[in-house]
Amino acid sequence: MITVSVRFFAQCRELAGTAECEVQLPPSATVTHALEAVCERFPALRELQGRVLVAVNERYAAPETLLHSGDVLALLPPVSGGQEADIFALVREPIEARTLVQRLLRGAAGAVVTFDGVVREQTGGRRVRYLEYEAYEAMALRMLREIGREIRARWPIDRIGIVHRLGRLEIGESSVVIVVTSAHRRPAFEACQYAIERLKKIVPIWKREYFEDGSVWVDGEWPSPEELPSE
Repeated sequence: MITVSVRFFAQCRELAGTAECEVQLPPSATVTHALEAVCERFPALRELQGRVLVAVNERYAAPETLLHSGDVLALLPPVSGGQEADIFALVREPIEARTLVQRLLRGAAGAVVTFDGVVREQTGGRRVRYLEYEAYEAMALRMLREIGREIRARWPIDRIGIVHRLGRLEIGESSVVIVVTSAHRRPAFEACQYAIERLKKIVPIWKREYFEDGSVWVDGEWPSPEELPSE
């Protein structure tokens, strides 16, 4: 076994109820394994899953980074400066729509509109076993934020959250959840519809459907040149 020190900052520290701890991990453990162990010990940290950066020995680390005994792993929540606490994330664990609503909703809102896209069991009369999603992740996150900027320029919303899941999804699981809050219902409805339609056109996320007799990549819809972001 190896011993890794874990340090918590800001929201992570408050959710964990401590500033640091140690975890025991098997040899060849990665950052992903460490995060799983930490979340098992401090379940409240799951609230920030998909939004936490990790540093190992004061350097940003990828999920597959190997850990060694004596390493110091730091959990870093989003830094200050985000617009109105909007949430844009790519995750590989189940999306909790209710939790996303709770994180976005505040007293200024009189309406909440949620779009929850789920995996269906049939396509074109063929039985779907499961789906897999992959993304150009850095660009996909940038495009999700761009959608948020476009929406804020068009509607008087309060907050918006867009969370898309990657990896394998089973029938009935949520692939994407969009939440828009606003003072009145119409901007929330219109912004939520715009968000999912825009996402399908400009965010580089791809879906593969698996059937009993094979699999296919699902064709998307190419945006026209004028529909591409201007930046």
